[in-house]
Amino acid sequence: MAKELVFPSVDYASGKTDTSIISDADFDKFRDFFYRKTGIKFSESKRYFVDKRLIERMEHTGHQSFRSYFSFMRFQASGEEVQKLINAMTVNETYFFREAYQFDCLVENVMDEIVKNKISDNKSSLSSQTIRIWSIPSSTGEEPYSIALYLLEKWPGINSYDVEIVSSDIDSNVLASAKEGIYNERSVKLLPVEYKHKYFTSMGNGKYQINSDIRQSVKFTQVNLAEPAQTRSYRGFDIVFCRNLLIYFDDVSRRQAADIFFDALNPNGFVFLGHSESMSRISSLYKIRKFPKALVYQR
Repeated sequence: MAKELVFPSVDYASGKTDTSIISDADFDKFRDFFYRKTGIKFSESKRYFVDKRLIERMEHTGHQSFRSYFSFMRFQASGEEVQKLINAMTVNETYFFREAYQFDCLVENVMDEIVKNKISDNKSSLSSQTIRIWSIPSSTGEEPYSIALYLLEKWPGINSYDVEIVSSDIDSNVLASAKEGIYNERSVKLLPVEYKHKYFTSMGNGKYQINSDIRQSVKFTQVNLAEPAQTRSYRGFDIVFCRNLLIYFDDVSRRQAADIFFDALNPNGFVFLGHSESMSRISSLYKIRKFPKALVYQR
């Protein structure tokens, strides 16, 4: 399922980490840097969370001052520390079949329309073509795997047409977890019992691993939407799922993301956003499609 940035609620008075070594100017400098790198801009209300994570990385890398750490992180040739900092700043919260009405819309309306459009455009059978779906951000894999399970269980066309699912994230740690496909009770709480028996292996201690054939049906890739060079190869998709990510972007970053998805989609392709997100307030490139169970945006 989709990725969220979750900021723990911490009482300043009881916090054990001395965040005073991060000045207001330091915070602003880091916030601007992180925004340029990721499109995510932290508000003042997230100050404690940001300072705490910065100090943890400073301590881990042996830097006594923000200035020293910031220079090291920015100019490290490998970029390894930048990635570790991004991973630390983006915490993931998700579960299978979240906002399931959109998956219902996918299998009840959108997939069949895509098939119809492809056949009409090519004046021939779709048997030699592939329907391509891009799920971003992947988080720990619940969303792309939910798409796969819905297609297998609820879309009859899966027996006639090939479907490719690509799922991307900026966070290298969650991509590794997604590929492993091991989940706790909370992640699978909405799954029907029969799905758990059919598609998961119980590992004990409340852990479940999704079966290898489902894991192999999703291709996981690392992508930063704020880096145009990383998104240029993402083309020819019929559907994009990007749920509950754009709410953490500002207007400029949202428009950039909308443009990326437009370029990634085939003509008449669809974008699914989170329930609190609206493409109409971001871009005029898309038209609204109102299906019985969900509102979707079409290229």
